[in-house]
Amino acid sequence: MTAASAITSESIWIGDVNRREEVQSGFDRSRPVRFYDTTLRDGEQAVGIVFSPDAKVEIARRLDDLGVGRIESGFPRVSDEDTDAVRRILDAGLEAEIWGFSRAVKADIDAHVELGTSSVLIEIATSDPKMAAYGFTRETVIARLTDTIGHACANGMRVNFFPVDATRSDPAFLQRVYEAALLAGAAEVSVVDTIGACAPEAVELLVRRVASWVGSEVPIHWHGHNDFGLATAAAIAAVRGGASWIQGTINGMGERAGNADICEVALALQVLYNVPVEIDLSRARAVSEAVCRAGGYSVDRWKPVVGESLFVRESGAVAAQFHMPDAIEPYSSKIVGARRGIVLGKKSGLANIEIKVKELGLSIAAERFPAILAEVKNLSTRTRRLVTDEEFRNIVAASR
Repeated sequence: MTAASAITSESIWIGDVNRREEVQSGFDRSRPVRFYDTTLRDGEQAVGIVFSPDAKVEIARRLDDLGVGRIESGFPRVSDEDTDAVRRILDAGLEAEIWGFSRAVKADIDAHVELGTSSVLIEIATSDPKMAAYGFTRETVIARLTDTIGHACANGMRVNFFPVDATRSDPAFLQRVYEAALLAGAAEVSVVDTIGACAPEAVELLVRRVASWVGSEVPIHWHGHNDFGLATAAAIAAVRGGASWIQGTINGMGERAGNADICEVALALQVLYNVPVEIDLSRARAVSEAVCRAGGYSVDRWKPVVGESLFVRESGAVAAQFHMPDAIEPYSSKIVGARRGIVLGKKSGLANIEIKVKELGLSIAAERFPAILAEVKNLSTRTRRLVTDEEFRNIVAASR
């Protein structure tokens, strides 16, 4: 599923510099980039977030509507509730592939086998700091990943090998673990930036290197975090490097600074790089709102893709250009299913008053606009907030 129908050259206003060959080169546009969503597992690792089983099933359904190719159902050994959620998601009849999460531990695999999970992501630490934290040696890691992947494959499961902290791992050892994972039966691999410490340029370089190790027939996933505010840029670099899957979450939620936001990545790939994706961005806001409700939090009003104020204008100078979206916005609000509008506040101008008057169907002579604007600014400054439509009607009525 894509949002291509909503994205046309008439709905994108990014400037010719973006279309230069050196910007657009290096991407494989013969197939859409696909998304593996881990909101229900890695996203829930955000501090203070606890999704109920009902919420997880609802989120999974909305992710399916969004067009996400794969949904990570969770880690059943965490709790009985997680087990229940995984079971119900598997039974929900969704179009998306349902994947399970597992450590390189046979009991984790067995928990998924009992539930009927057919595909599983298996993780183990591969960087020196992480291996030291777990008390692993390099030989222990090789033995455990080989044993567990083999066990999963013996039970008919498709395996994605997930080397934790891959971006800080010794390259020679990293190549060795990928090769061992493939030899054990893994069908796919992930390149994992566990602590978000990899620059976009380094991401592209590393993904290309991994592609040379595993071969062109093995799908590569990118899993990145946002500790330096570069998760979206890193994901795009990974796609340029050869990744065909991007792992991430709704709203970019997750530990520390969060994961890559799959909707932000999808928007940037399509609008800035003309790379096809398998997501319907017109549904992004509905999914975002559902996740916020389930997690008991809200996103910034100015957050890309889903922020409530992205296409709402308070500034008078900008409101004066409201009739020309391409003058004040980089892409059409229709792409993400957002509403455009004008609000009234301290920074408003006469254009705001004119637009709001028309919006509310009021009949007011233009010569009254300056006095009404002065009252609007007064009220907003005094209350430190926007002026509501009802308050605006009262100001208009009092000015007669």
